[in-house]
Amino acid sequence: MKTLHTLMGALSLALVFHACDAQAPDDASGLSNLSALIGNARADTTPGPALTLDEVERIALAENPEIHVAARKVAAAEAHVPLAGALDDPQAMYRGWQVPLTRPWDYNAAQNMFMLGQSFPGRGKRGLRTNIAQSDSELAKDDLDATRLRVRVEVRKAFFDLLHAQDDLRIHDQHVGIAQQAIEAARIKYSVGKIPQVEVLKAQVSLTRLAEHMIRFDRDAEVARARLNTLMGRKPETPIEVRGEYAVTAPLPSLETLVATAIQARPDLAEAVAAETKSRKEEELAKKTMAPDFSVSAGYMLMPSGQNPRNNYMVEGSMSLPWLNRHKHDAEVTEATAAVNERDAEVTAMKNEALGQIEESLAEARAAQRLARVYQDSLKPQAEQTLHAAVVAYENDQTSFLDLLDSQMTVVDVDLAAIDAIADFNMKMAELELAVGAPVAAQEVTK
Repeated sequence: MKTLHTLMGALSLALVFHACDAQAPDDASGLSNLSALIGNARADTTPGPALTLDEVERIALAENPEIHVAARKVAAAEAHVPLAGALDDPQAMYRGWQVPLTRPWDYNAAQNMFMLGQSFPGRGKRGLRTNIAQSDSELAKDDLDATRLRVRVEVRKAFFDLLHAQDDLRIHDQHVGIAQQAIEAARIKYSVGKIPQVEVLKAQVSLTRLAEHMIRFDRDAEVARARLNTLMGRKPETPIEVRGEYAVTAPLPSLETLVATAIQARPDLAEAVAAETKSRKEEELAKKTMAPDFSVSAGYMLMPSGQNPRNNYMVEGSMSLPWLNRHKHDAEVTEATAAVNERDAEVTAMKNEALGQIEESLAEARAAQRLARVYQDSLKPQAEQTLHAAVVAYENDQTSFLDLLDSQMTVVDVDLAAIDAIADFNMKMAELELAVGAPVAAQEVTK
């Protein structure tokens, strides 16, 4: 690109010295007007600090509001675990028997009973309730991991969107300078009657197209900047820039490696397995409903005055009889078993879907990587060689200015398409990471 810029500059200077005495046409102000248009196309933004991908990810994982919500859900679930298997509160009771209606205040004539009681669930029920609460905690942790993974992938996408927009603007800045030099060269040739006016006008149209593209690239940068700031838990309008280089040469892992990683790493699979485990514990607890629950009470009784003995104690015990309500408890077991079967089916379906997502994402990443390499290794060098040859031919009056302009716009299109292809590859790698549930080595960015 620097070589082409130098060639176009040398061409302009040569033409200026060649026609230094020529009179410029009245429409020569078009170049200055277009330069103003280019300047107005750029958004008025204040550059922010340039952050790397690792820095952006670290900030997002620490400050993202959705991650904070998921972390608080984990804390709430863990706080519930000790409560799940706890005994019910003891009960204190007082009874006054045979209080005379004619003397309702005379408790000396009544039987006064003071009792303390405690209920105990059937054997194994408390442990199962604790285990179910621990499963809820594991589900919350898996949800937290899934949120972190999703945020990290969204951060990578927003990062590469912003990096993509910055690179588009940088390339356009370079080509605008080249296009302005080409227009000046054409204007000089037009002033001495070597080319028709239509060539100058078409050159101005090409420069106007660059201004149009720049407006869209500024918009893309603002959108990516707002999304990235939001993911980082900051105000969307906070100034920020990113820095890094795309990696497209690293080999992609095999499908078998990615599948093995996904089975261990995908949070949604882990969450589904945890939900399945919880449902099995709930089924086991439902079967425990046939075990009776117990209540035990002990108390002191004060008999009416004149009775001997007046001071007594009492012990009371009760037991539930679930087998007399077997129909209800059998239905509970049937419901719990159906939930287990549903969870089993969900895990199988999610694993199958995960395999499909990984294979699809890997195929798209491979295709995007091949396309990016085609642009880097073939199309960009070929387009620049074509422009180089067009510049030399134009200097020697062997081609028209329109051919030179077409070659220059081809380089613009190829450069932008190359950036698009490389950015698309990094997007596909982010989607592959989401499908696998863990970072993929080929997505690394060199700083």
